[in-house]
Amino acid sequence: MNRLNLVCLGVRNMKKAIAFYKAIGFETPETEADPAIVFFNNQGSKLELFPIEELARDIDELHPPEINTTGFRGITLACNMKSKEAVDELMQQVSEAGGKIVKEPQIVSWGGYSGYFQDLDGYYWEVAYADIWQFAEQDMLVID
Repeated sequence: MNRLNLVCLGVRNMKKAIAFYKAIGFETPETEADPAIVFFNNQGSKLELFPIEELARDIDELHPPEINTTGFRGITLACNMKSKEAVDELMQQVSEAGGKIVKEPQIVSWGGYSGYFQDLDGYYWEVAYADIWQFAEQDMLVID
C-alpha cells in the first residue's frame, strides 16, 4: 500500500468549493455546478470533494463521527512548486479566489520558501519551494 490515490475533503458548500479549487488551477471533467461528489485530476493523485455530513455518514451511518470544522485538525496538504515565483503566483490566486493566507510565503528554517493558506472549509495547505528539490514524472516530488 505504498501510495496515496485519493484525498477526500468534506466541504460545507460544494458549489463554492468547486469554484475555489477551479480558480486556483485544479481541473475536473465535471460540468455540473453542484454535483453530489467531484474528483479533480491531479498529477499522481486525485482530490475529491464530498459534502461533509455525507462523508461522516459514509464512515458510520448509524453513529457518524462528530464534525469539527473549526481550528487546526492536525493535517496539512501541500503543493510543491518549482520556483519562488510559482509559490507567490499560487498564493495570489488563492487570495483572489477567497482563500485565507495564514502565513505569507517566506524563507523558512529548513532552507526553503513556504507559506500557508486555508481553503473555504478551513483546510490548511502549504505551498513551498526549495532549490534542491527535483521532480520525477507527473511532477511528483523526489525526496531522497
